[in-house]
Amino acid sequence: MSFNRASGPRTHHLAAGHFTRAPNRRQHHPDFDKLQLRGWKAAEKEGALPSAAWEKEKAWALRMGLTGSDSLTDKSIPTFARGELPHYAGISTFLKAPYIEDVTKVGAYDAAVIGIPFDGGTTYRPGTRFGPQGVRKISALYTPYNYEMGVDLREQMTLCDVGDIFTIPANIEKTFDQITRAVSHVASSGALPIMIGGDHSIGFPCVRGIAQCTSKRIGIVHFDRHIDIQEKDLDERMHTTPWFHATDLVNVPAVNLVQIGIGGWQVPREGVEVARERNTNIFTMRDVEELGLAETAARALELAWKDADAVYISFDIDSVDCGFVPGTGWPEPGGFLPREALELVSLVAKEGICGLEVVEVSPPYDCSDITALLATRVIVDVLGTLVSHGKMGSHKSIIDKPVSIPAGPDVE
Repeated sequence: MSFNRASGPRTHHLAAGHFTRAPNRRQHHPDFDKLQLRGWKAAEKEGALPSAAWEKEKAWALRMGLTGSDSLTDKSIPTFARGELPHYAGISTFLKAPYIEDVTKVGAYDAAVIGIPFDGGTTYRPGTRFGPQGVRKISALYTPYNYEMGVDLREQMTLCDVGDIFTIPANIEKTFDQITRAVSHVASSGALPIMIGGDHSIGFPCVRGIAQCTSKRIGIVHFDRHIDIQEKDLDERMHTTPWFHATDLVNVPAVNLVQIGIGGWQVPREGVEVARERNTNIFTMRDVEELGLAETAARALELAWKDADAVYISFDIDSVDCGFVPGTGWPEPGGFLPREALELVSLVAKEGICGLEVVEVSPPYDCSDITALLATRVIVDVLGTLVSHGKMGSHKSIIDKPVSIPAGPDVE
């Protein structure tokens, strides 16, 4: 079959030696209203979004960065780069969100990004201490607007970056205490804590930080290729052990731990034994394939939320096939495709969460920032999902035991 741009598909009539029109040729332009294409619906949805926050940011940029040179036609461009534009300039906060130097002010925001530069729990190849830097840097590539969701984070929520926790490179337990203290402060303020690791050992102190602020029951949905629930590794609490210790917390029962994507040749039998003893919930990649994404998410939500009051998401970047995420400490073939991972994490987040961690991004092993880019996408997709489903701020209802951490004395 050949194709003629003027007359459409043709078939060759061998006997007569000439072309005749195919009988099933489409004779009309498709009716896009009937097709109900998501692309056109998304375009229409954008027209209903506000733009006041963007106009305010441009005015703020001129105030803080001085008005631009007289030769510029676009008078919204300042002399010094401030805010979102240009994407290649400025200080690397997550998504160009404002940096909150005074963390006592974090409660004024809906969500707060917390960097946790720590790889002291790594058992093979280090580098995840640079994860927060890598994710923040490449996040500048994104805008706050998502076409398919019809969401503009700048217009529909407030986001800040509180910088990094002061971790102690040579001491995992002191670092855990620092992480718990920081996360409990952010959670107590009412801002949704968004943690960028760091290796997966941070999962335990992050969950502990939220659990300290509430008497309510917390479930966990954990995306990973590895089970991470043995008690110790190399005689320490490491990145293979967070869920053993998190599910020892009185309000984080193991029966509400749901692990998705587990499998391959890197799952220690010690962890499997603990999972069996504690009656946790495990979905392998084959389970996901056979059930489908929607059914996997539905079952995961049912298990994580059963008798629970909130759900925490832990996303290990190595849950994605290592062909897409080379920059990680434990690469494993056979994991999710990026599109599958993003769909699953969004389906889980739509019911609301009390915290999100994205871990195991190791920039020294990354190629063209693609691992850090996917980590960024997980975070913004979760935020966009919370906004589009009206769940941003739903976590505040469980904070019934807020902690109070003293600040240092005023400096003249």
